[in-house]
Amino acid sequence: MKNKLIVLVMAIMLLPLTGMAQSNIFDKYSDSPDVTYVNIKPKMFEMLTTIGVSSDDPEAQAYMEMVKSITSFKTIVTDSKIISTDIAKWVKSRSGGLEELMEVKDDGTEVKFYIKEGKDSNHVKELLIFVNGIDKMMEDKIEINGKERKIETVVMSMTGDIDLRQISKLTDKMNIPGGKHLEKNK
Repeated sequence: MKNKLIVLVMAIMLLPLTGMAQSNIFDKYSDSPDVTYVNIKPKMFEMLTTIGVSSDDPEAQAYMEMVKSITSFKTIVTDSKIISTDIAKWVKSRSGGLEELMEVKDDGTEVKFYIKEGKDSNHVKELLIFVNGIDKMMEDKIEINGKERKIETVVMSMTGDIDLRQISKLTDKMNIPGGKHLEKNK
């Protein structure tokens, strides 16, 4: 009887932890066929920093310094309205612990940048980017893994000692809406 009571108490104590594990949107949808999921592990960032970069190219050196500082990069891309709604709810709940850096709304598309402050005003511990309504800006579908899709939502989380000045250059080169404004806001 005493053993059953201990097991019951332990199960009740662990219940909140199982709920927390489900609350991570990246874990929840990592195996879903309705998303494109990218999770770059720390070892990959270590490998990238060992690539020979010309010391004559200051831009390449700056990118390598930025890569060294990243500890996690995860992203989800989906065209599912149901998953998009779930992601939006997760971002809203997650954003309570973050500072909204900027918001861009354009013709039904919404882009939000959230940060967790780092060691100074130019560095952050976490950068969360949420883009919703991309399908309204896309003229054509794109092919992903042999399927034609019209992307609805993208969520990206990056952690580490992230220099916002370098991220703004990177997002600008990747043509992410609002990326060029990052360095102007800090």
